[in-house]
Amino acid sequence: HVQFVESGGGFVQPGGSLRLSCAASEIMFRVYVIGWYRQAPGKQHEEVARITSNGFTHYADSVGGRFTISRDNANLTVYLQMNSLKPEDTAVYYCNVWKPGDPAGSWGRGTQVIVSS
Repeated sequence: HVQFVESGGGFVQPGGSLRLSCAASEIMFRVYVIGWYRQAPGKQHEEVARITSNGFTHYADSVGGRFTISRDNANLTVYLQMNSLKPEDTAVYYCNVWKPGDPAGSWGRGTQVIVSS
């Protein structure tokens, strides 16, 4: 099954931006709906955004207008552009194969995002 490697996290001040990348391990990635998720300390995974194979997107209310998800099927990669970051965006960010309810795949290592002044 497809596996993912997330990267691009870091430390940023409120109002700043980061671009996360998610590299998939196999070509079947191209047909999947891919979701970005995050997990804050002490909380469960939360869906942030998702994108279909042909580019339709959906965002959580908490990030709409600030985050943009995109994908490059040729390079098996999904991106999450995060602007106007807030301290409450602090979390480990993961990507996964989306389906209603819990994601379809296993969790990777994720990439840590810390938003703080």
